[in-house]
Amino acid sequence: MKLSEFKQQLSSVNELNFLLPDGTAVPQHFHVTEVGQINKHFIDCGGTVRDEKTVNFQLWEAADYDHRLAPQKLSGIIALSEKVLGVEDAEIEVEYQSSTIGKYGLEFNGREFLLTSKQTNCLASDKCGIPTEKLRVKLSDLQNASQSCCTPGSGCC
Repeated sequence: MKLSEFKQQLSSVNELNFLLPDGTAVPQHFHVTEVGQINKHFIDCGGTVRDEKTVNFQLWEAADYDHRLAPQKLSGIIALSEKVLGVEDAEIEVEYQSSTIGKYGLEFNGREFLLTSKQTNCLASDKCGIPTEKLRVKLSDLQNASQSCCTPGSGCC
């Protein structure tokens, strides 16, 4: 989800709720401790230089159980980050504490914001020699298929 889409969805909700990929709710007393832009300049394994920009939200919870972040307050924080930091309209990545800092994508289901699992991937699989995954077939399945279509008198040969 890009920042512009998030801001649009944010204006349509009365409460700010985030769900983890397993459906567990982020506790309602969370804080957004960071809103920023991450610029990543790197070379992939195929030698291609790349630039990526993401908008970063960091969610954090403390023992402050009376705290509840309103959508309007987060809108104000985002507006300030755009004005002061020049945060651009890029894909959002959410950081949230699990056994280590977890990084999540973001979607919206009409009521809650969903933290989505992210995966690593080779960006240059065509250049770095990673073979494409082969289809795994049981030999016994092939034997049964060939027997059913190539029996004497079946007309397949």
